[in-house]
Amino acid sequence: MDFESSNKQIRLPKKAERVKNKAAAPLQITAEQLLREAKERELEIVPRAPRVRVNDPEEAAEQARKKRKEFEDNIRKNRNQIANWIKYAKWEESIGEIERSRSVFERGLDVDHRNITIWLQYAEMEMRNKQINHARNIWDRAVQILPRATQFWLKYTYMEELVENIPGARQVFERWMEWEPNEQAWQTYINFELRYKEIDRSRDIYQRFLHVHGHDYKNWVRYARFEERFGYAGNARAAFEAAIEFFGDDNLDEQLLVQFAKFEERQKEVERARAIYQYGLDRLPSSKSKGIFDGLAIHEKKYGEQLRIENVIVSKRKRKYEDQLAHNSYDYDTWFDYVNLLMNEQVSREEVEDVYERAIANIPPYEEKRYWRRYIYLWIYYAVYEELDCEDIERARDVFKACLDVIPHKKFTFAKIWIMFSQFEIRQLELTQARKIMGNAIGKCPKKKLFSSYIDMELRFREFDRCRTLYEKLVLFAPDNSSTWIKFAELETILGDVDRARAIFNMAIQQPALDMPEVLWKAYIDFEIEQEENDHVRRLYETLLERTNHIKVWISWTEFEVRIEAFDKARATFKRANDSLESSPAEERILLLETWLEFERTHGNEEEQTAVEKLMPKRVKKRRPILAEDGTDAGWEEYYDYIFPQDQASKVSFKLLEAARLWREKQAAQKENAIPVDRDAESELPSVSEQLEGSDDYEAVKRARGEDGRGDEDSDVEMSSSSSSEDEEEEERQRESESDGKSD
Repeated sequence: MDFESSNKQIRLPKKAERVKNKAAAPLQITAEQLLREAKERELEIVPRAPRVRVNDPEEAAEQARKKRKEFEDNIRKNRNQIANWIKYAKWEESIGEIERSRSVFERGLDVDHRNITIWLQYAEMEMRNKQINHARNIWDRAVQILPRATQFWLKYTYMEELVENIPGARQVFERWMEWEPNEQAWQTYINFELRYKEIDRSRDIYQRFLHVHGHDYKNWVRYARFEERFGYAGNARAAFEAAIEFFGDDNLDEQLLVQFAKFEERQKEVERARAIYQYGLDRLPSSKSKGIFDGLAIHEKKYGEQLRIENVIVSKRKRKYEDQLAHNSYDYDTWFDYVNLLMNEQVSREEVEDVYERAIANIPPYEEKRYWRRYIYLWIYYAVYEELDCEDIERARDVFKACLDVIPHKKFTFAKIWIMFSQFEIRQLELTQARKIMGNAIGKCPKKKLFSSYIDMELRFREFDRCRTLYEKLVLFAPDNSSTWIKFAELETILGDVDRARAIFNMAIQQPALDMPEVLWKAYIDFEIEQEENDHVRRLYETLLERTNHIKVWISWTEFEVRIEAFDKARATFKRANDSLESSPAEERILLLETWLEFERTHGNEEEQTAVEKLMPKRVKKRRPILAEDGTDAGWEEYYDYIFPQDQASKVSFKLLEAARLWREKQAAQKENAIPVDRDAESELPSVSEQLEGSDDYEAVKRARGEDGRGDEDSDVEMSSSSSSEDEEEEERQRESESDGKSD
């Protein structure tokens, strides 16, 4: 017998193939559970029962029997479903079977006697059928079994009040209060007594209520308002006082005091209200007294004097600043506002100094200058306050010294502190101390501002030797600072030592790096001009032009020559500048030519003026391609360019030299090959001048040499951009003809 291999793959149905995980589910569900859930969720579509018309009592009894059987079956299926019991009992009530309905409710209570719904439905059924005693018995049973169910008590008292059984309702309330319910229950009892004008009973209930729920100040306020509403102001005041005594200073709430003070205001007791507000301010911390400040401010605006109002506003602002500083003690702007408030209100010196000491104690946590910029002004304001307002010189000096001890001078410093300290000592006529302070500043942390301030101080005292020494140290400290060299030289000039000033300027211009070299050179040149050393000025301009070929230097030189009426030298300078600026941008060359032309119009003759006008460029319109960002062609654009006659002449000269070079190479090649030269053929070859004759370059050469008497055209004549392309084509043809001749 042949057997198939056991490794053969078994084909599964398509639905089974879709299931990836064939393992059993961790939670197994039985068929009974599926059916019960389907019944509970009413997943099965049950056809609607047909409408039956009952004609006689027997049919009605049969119909009731079938209905009861359905309810009993539902209860049997799920006994713990209270909704089935309630539906069953309500159906019995609807057909008038009160006893049966009562029996169903009792059976339901046997199943779950802690269900609030079934108790409520049971009692409401009795009340609908006006069975008051039965309902009362049900409520009694309910509140005994579930005394914390507020609905039972509310429904019970409502029923008793509805049937006008006021003593019975009061008795139910008393039973309820024995369980010490929530605040709503007590308030309901109080409102019940108030509906029947029982003020004394309500007061007693309030007092019992406060024994149970006196931990909340709102209940005390509610009781006081109750007494006030019925005209018992003494009792209301006693309630507030008892509340304050009950909470004590540790647990006192600001709103309790505010409400107490407002009560006194309503009773026209202004002084008592003010005393209550002050009591709160004295005992509560600032974080819990904002409401008291607001209330006191409103109270003083209504009943107080101007001074009292201002004091309240100041106190409120002080508390506001204190709260902000408690949140962030490094908020130096708030410290400034706080100090300014105290100084404007002229409070005691001890209080202002205390705030200053607290402020300067908040040293910035990071040793970076940007964190210290606002902080350092606290020390400055403190020192100024001690010197000017308090006139305490020694304390002001101590403040300055303490400030300098706090600043980390190895990382950064504040020159203004050193300067203000030295000025403070000068005001006290302590010049030696002031110099010592500035000397320490320069020794610990040298800065240009410190040197400048120290020099200014010595200048005021006419100590010029000290100034020279300080300037020498300053130029060693910052040799790249042009203004320092200039001021040093100005000092020597003022003192009349011109040679020393000139030596200082010479040392300055020899520095390898300067922050503003143009300012230094201008100052040096102006110095030599003031000394009327024209040769020195020209030598300076020559030296400066060796370092830079800037248009402003040339124009400044020409202006100097014009100022001293050396017109020939000015003209020569213009010519040198024009030759030197050939490779400069067109705008600079035009500026130079315009300045030159203006000079010739003022100080020259017509011949010189005409010569300059011939050097003016032509303004031509050209086109150039435009490239997009991705490198593609985006069209053409027109622009204006300037063509200088000098540039064209140099271009033609270059072409002549190129032609001569080619001719020399041709002659050398003929000698090497020893080819006899045909004189007639050579005579037929055109010369270089003949080759250029008739071309645009030839015309440009003639204009440059002055052979054409027509002069230059107007500078605004527009030319086509095709002239440059024609020149290139002519050069190409000339090179081809020469190469052909060489090959022959």
